[in-house]
Amino acid sequence: MQPFTSQNTVLLLIDHQVGTMQLIKNIDQELAKKQTVALAKMAKILNIPTVVTSSQEDHAQGPILPEIARILPEAYEARIKRPGVVNAWAYPAFKAAVEATGRKNLIMAGVTTDICLIFPAIDAATDGYGVQAVIDASGSPSDLSEEFARQRMHDAGVVLTATNTLIAELAQDWSTPHGQQLIGLLFSDVFPAIGAGMK
Repeated sequence: MQPFTSQNTVLLLIDHQVGTMQLIKNIDQELAKKQTVALAKMAKILNIPTVVTSSQEDHAQGPILPEIARILPEAYEARIKRPGVVNAWAYPAFKAAVEATGRKNLIMAGVTTDICLIFPAIDAATDGYGVQAVIDASGSPSDLSEEFARQRMHDAGVVLTATNTLIAELAQDWSTPHGQQLIGLLFSDVFPAIGAGMK
């Protein structure tokens, strides 16, 4: 897998909808939401292409989180609305949108690790993409389902990561203009309690 940089990476946000967020039980739902929003802000700072997809917005899953729509309005407007296909990678429009970026490194976050994230992450890795799955921007209804999903992804070659690790990896150098914005994002959004203590 090639090193992940802002020039060779695309962000995939899968099914972060107001209804499906309620399925997250193994970690705090607000934490998962906060980390997802931080990923969107990171993509905006670094101008990383972002593909957003949703499933059955007019059902219990509900609309995409409004914070994502506000931060990445173009990606939101171009979002791939799946009619019910579970594996986003198996939905031709979603895979085509990823391929259209021309980038082979994928940052993936899916609202549920054990359903929304696991299948596209494994399939993309099988297709030769470098895949990092952001585990704290995802969750599962139980600790067991989360554990098994993580193990399956790891066994398939998916790299498991956290939002702060990923932001640091892409920043590369805190002293650059983008690095300064990203460290500000860490202390204001990812580690707000620490940031408050530094004021």
